[in-house]
Amino acid sequence: MPIFVSLNKFTDQGIRNIKDSPKRAEAFRNAAKKAGCNVKELLWTQGKYDLIAIMEAPDDATAAALLLSIGRLGNISSQTLRAFTAAEMEKILEKVV
Repeated sequence: MPIFVSLNKFTDQGIRNIKDSPKRAEAFRNAAKKAGCNVKELLWTQGKYDLIAIMEAPDDATAAALLLSIGRLGNISSQTLRAFTAAEMEKILEKVV
């Protein structure tokens, strides 16, 4: 399954309700599972981003729909990256001319 890395920042609403962050993370895991995605890791971080999510999704559209659904709740803003394993990268590089 494709892998996605989501770099998230708390919004003003999200930081005001920071104590609910672990509960929101569990709700995200449940929503992801319902959507057919697998959250491999959630990490709270210091620096430019507040939370990093690493997840697998069946396709780009499913990942986008899940993350838009979470984003519209107003607690985070996110930037999501499609990630590739070494095996996937080998196949991509075979196509480089």
